[in-house]
Amino acid sequence: MVAFTKGHGTGNDFVIIADPDGELELRPDQVAALCDRHVGIGADGVLRVVRSRSLPDGAASLAEEPDAEWFMDYRNADGSVAEMCGNGIRVFAHYLVRSGLATLEPGTTLPIGTRAGVRDVVRSGTGYQVDLGRWRLSGHDPLVTADGLPVTRPGLGIDVGNPHVVVALAAEAELAGLELHRAPALDPVPAAGANVEFAVPEEPLVRDGVGYVRMRVFERGVGETLSCGTGVAATALAVRHWAGESAPNAWHVEVPGGALGVRMFPAEDGEHVALSGPAQLVFHGEVELV
Repeated sequence: MVAFTKGHGTGNDFVIIADPDGELELRPDQVAALCDRHVGIGADGVLRVVRSRSLPDGAASLAEEPDAEWFMDYRNADGSVAEMCGNGIRVFAHYLVRSGLATLEPGTTLPIGTRAGVRDVVRSGTGYQVDLGRWRLSGHDPLVTADGLPVTRPGLGIDVGNPHVVVALAAEAELAGLELHRAPALDPVPAAGANVEFAVPEEPLVRDGVGYVRMRVFERGVGETLSCGTGVAATALAVRHWAGESAPNAWHVEVPGGALGVRMFPAEDGEHVALSGPAQLVFHGEVELV
């Protein structure tokens, strides 16, 4: 039997398994079984909590930041490996703190290793804030077709450690009318796939220096989720890009599972984007892996 904890960030939910010494090899089919909402625990993904020194992918994290003791081994619900997860890393940090594996006092930083590099987490007024690092326009801007969307729309490719394509919609009715039971079609298809976000700016777009936008997301390897942290960041970046130089660097993004904050700020290696929001642990248990 394997001990687990169920947690979520704005409805983006995860099965958390502590494996500090890297002794557990999770097969893709086992991950998919854990995440199955009918016959498993049910989740959008699995967070394996492992020391960076205990797995090969952690070597790069320790080279980048020797204090990055813990590595977030994240798997999508279909068992595929993912680079990063903005909601997941907040839940991961919350699990470390609540379980006594790490401390995070106000004003201090907790570095966590990921396949997208080391990410720094701090406490925030809503829970936790994570510096997602440098972002970039990917240069891959496919056309996007989705069920419930009357015409094909252009997408903007944005990389925040994992790939995203953001699509602007004209009205709330279009957002509500989307049928995301299957993956939107991208033309051309990115080599590594992409998460696809559909965004509607609120009216007015900016209030008291903060931009407001709503979105829904289809995550690769998962499907539609109630929230996607890196997708929220990509959405804010895309809307700011479209809005022009006068657009703010602080954003409030509404998702079906709640709301998250996004902030863009300068750093030595270029502009970074930070994501803030809640993280909760729901229950603990044991499960048999077969």
